[in-house]
Amino acid sequence: MSLLQLMSCLNGIVWGPVMLAFLVGTGVYLTFRLGFLQFRYLPCALKLVFSSPDDSQAKGDITPFQALTTALSATIGTGNIAGVATAIFLGGPGAVFWMWVCAVFGMATKYAEAVLAVKYRHVLPDGTMQGGPMRFIADGLRLKWLGWLFALMGSIAALGIGSMVQSNSVAVALRESWGIMPSVTGIVLGVLTGVVIIGGIRRIGRVTEKLVPFMGIFYVTGAVAILILNASRIPEALTLILHHAFTPASATGGFAGAAVSAAVRFGVARGVFSNEAGLGSAAIAHAAARTNSPVRQGQIGMTGVFFDTIIVCTMTALVILTTGVWSSGETSSALTYLAFQQGLPGPGGLVVTCGITVFAYSTMIGWAYYGEECIEYILGIKARIPYRYLFCFVIAIGAFQKVDFVWNFSDTMNGAMAIPNLIGLLGLSGVVAKETGKSLKGGKFLFSDRSLGNG
Repeated sequence: MSLLQLMSCLNGIVWGPVMLAFLVGTGVYLTFRLGFLQFRYLPCALKLVFSSPDDSQAKGDITPFQALTTALSATIGTGNIAGVATAIFLGGPGAVFWMWVCAVFGMATKYAEAVLAVKYRHVLPDGTMQGGPMRFIADGLRLKWLGWLFALMGSIAALGIGSMVQSNSVAVALRESWGIMPSVTGIVLGVLTGVVIIGGIRRIGRVTEKLVPFMGIFYVTGAVAILILNASRIPEALTLILHHAFTPASATGGFAGAAVSAAVRFGVARGVFSNEAGLGSAAIAHAAARTNSPVRQGQIGMTGVFFDTIIVCTMTALVILTTGVWSSGETSSALTYLAFQQGLPGPGGLVVTCGITVFAYSTMIGWAYYGEECIEYILGIKARIPYRYLFCFVIAIGAFQKVDFVWNFSDTMNGAMAIPNLIGLLGLSGVVAKETGKSLKGGKFLFSDRSLGNG
């Protein structure tokens, strides 16, 4: 057995039914423990995202909105374009329904991650914040070795899933669309990423608060235009999603057919890959937010899953289904490209190509920060600058490498990150519930940073 086959086999075990059940099950448990918080308070949370609280006296490196956009920069990526298409190709239209289910419960998971990240964050010697699963596992559960393990896996995964895989995806797309050499793409991406991340989290926050809304609106606008042109087919698409969530999808055209189990498996797997709920990565960004309220940032944090999966992924899925290309036999980003090109001849393909490029670039920025904070937790501040340069170098070489092994290895590291994070969430669920309860008055959250303590 080759090393690639071994890693692929290991990856299949790590991301098998047990892990997926663990991820979704944690979200279900937290949903009940927190009184279905994501259903009751989502409108209020969305309002918080676009509000401007008086946080001038609060601790933190970036605004709460910048923390959200930094987290979103890492999650809104190739998973929204290629991941959704792959889920439909392997699991049929019903996979979209299970992506929604994953997202609904994932909001509770993201909420808990952000609450714990703010509560247990530390101020480093240079005055910046550091937090995330490595901190709340070590300080909250008092399992320092498990926190260290999360940080190790995170620092390694960032060099794969957050850099090489992303630059390679962009290089392939630009080579096929415009004939640009992968080596040129890699060097340019490495330099552009370095310009941002060398400035640290404050510069990352300033970039993502502009880039993420722009790229999200650009992509969704293209999708909405196609859906308007195919409005009469939307009810049929929704019927396909709901029907095949519980009924096998028969083979048709280039689609090989899929059992309900495949719809569940690939819907949940691609949903988790897209929104990262349960991996613990987004918590690292939310720990840097300028706020004194763990609950307030938790509310803002859970909207990330809503924006990523309920909005962006759904747009991709509906375009693929309404244009009728889901059974063409294409998969991954090629299927999404075909759908957009058919739905909006000319500019449709450009939307996907630009989307992949900008989404992947933003993912690299976000994951650079995640990896940096993880290695910083292990080796100290002295490791920060060398890691930034290493990250940019890996981006450059990743553009022209075969990344099958890197992709499988990175997926395995992501799964390895999730295990200690989920243990931390379950072990500290009582702390999350207590913090949430302290912030309730008459059934409503107290949103002022000044009215909420940090612990």
